[in-house]
Amino acid sequence: MQRTTKSVISMIVLLMIPLFVDAGEVRVGFSPSGSAQKLVLEAIGEARVSVDLAAYSFTSKPVSLALLQAKKRGVLVRVVADKKANDDRYTAVTFLVHKGIEVRLNGNYAIQHNKFLVVDAKSVQTGSMNYTKSGDSRNAENVVYLRDMPETAKQYTREFNRLWAESERIDAKY
Repeated sequence: MQRTTKSVISMIVLLMIPLFVDAGEVRVGFSPSGSAQKLVLEAIGEARVSVDLAAYSFTSKPVSLALLQAKKRGVLVRVVADKKANDDRYTAVTFLVHKGIEVRLNGNYAIQHNKFLVVDAKSVQTGSMNYTKSGDSRNAENVVYLRDMPETAKQYTREFNRLWAESERIDAKY
């Protein structure tokens, strides 16, 4: 009887564990060593279907060019950035708009401080690093790349879509 009870309890515990656990790969990078931006560029480079990027301050030329290359490969690229930090005439977001990438600015919060991107609805890059030159070369920052983790990516996609829906589309300024 005691053995049967232990077996039943073990079975119940096993059934309580989620069946769909992300079994992907976790990689990390840091700045100013350069490994943080390298990981961001790698994530964008792996995109085949879509890249959704949420940014606070966005002035990085390498990240902008990587997004443009993704678009040229046929990848759908969408960007949501903080309105106050990116509302200048010449920014990475205006560069992207002029290259045909859809960008929206979000001014609904004190700051829209997210820094993440979702690749192909299955991988996520997140961390403290702004997509800026300082974020790459001057600040102590981190990046985490959650590769092939669709359940995690689904949660980030949901948040990106919420931000996207409440943000303002921007048009070319120059």
